[in-house]
Amino acid sequence: MIISGGISKERTISLDTGRQVSKELKKNGYLTKIVEPDHNLIKAIDSYKPKIIFNALHGQFGEDGYIQTILETTGIPYTHSGVISSAIAMDKILSKKIFIKNKILTPKFIEYSFRENKKQIINKIKKKLKFPVVVKPINEGSSVNVFICTKLNVFKNLKSLKSYKKIIIEEFISGREIQAAILNFKKLGAIELKPNRKFYDYQAKYNPGAKTKHLIPVDLTKKQYSNLMNIALKAHKLIGCSGVTRSDFKFKNGKFYLLEINTQPGMTNLSLVPEIAAYKGISFIKLLELILKDAAKKK
Repeated sequence: MIISGGISKERTISLDTGRQVSKELKKNGYLTKIVEPDHNLIKAIDSYKPKIIFNALHGQFGEDGYIQTILETTGIPYTHSGVISSAIAMDKILSKKIFIKNKILTPKFIEYSFRENKKQIINKIKKKLKFPVVVKPINEGSSVNVFICTKLNVFKNLKSLKSYKKIIIEEFISGREIQAAILNFKKLGAIELKPNRKFYDYQAKYNPGAKTKHLIPVDLTKKQYSNLMNIALKAHKLIGCSGVTRSDFKFKNGKFYLLEINTQPGMTNLSLVPEIAAYKGISFIKLLELILKDAAKKK
């Protein structure tokens, strides 16, 4: 059974992931059924009686521990990370605090309270960070509602995010966009992205017309590549993740800055983990089978 869709801002991506995972599994002899995570979910699970549930959800309620809590009640193994690790990874402030405590380099940040006025927040940014800064919700994925801000537009963009309870304002790190994947506690590989935009935002990720260049293998020394993958694996373990994760880095002046770790990386035609796996000689069906195999261990 594959759960996809949902009500997050990443619904479209989730549906695409679900369709492509289902198509590949069916092509290779698996019986699958795609369901929505609505009020009929438990009834559908009880009726279908799947051996494993493939979680193809993205964004809020799908990778923040919410759906994982529901799935735990069924006793049926499900893919990707569990309740606590999903919740921690999705919370950009909490996960960054864990990175910092464990000496993983990550951009400096401050939390934003909507009680602060324009003058207060600008003074705080000047004191603790510097412009430009990155403004984003703490619990979205796929670069949804992420803004690179100057002093002139930071408050305007912050106000546009009033629907979120928590906002993070982060030091902007220029440099190379590199992403590293971990699969079942093994270093899968990395890929570099060269977006034809300010940064690797939602459009750069999911719009084929955005013309983002995917570079693999990544042009790094052996030592740099080893360092990158070691950090990705360390973060995977620290957060308590399982299955597959993708860690997003900025690389500048010989240093890797970990931006965040994604516990539900996409499985679409434009997704990075399948591309990294393919470069390593792992077909899409083999990748899915390795993810399912990891899930089966949780029973």
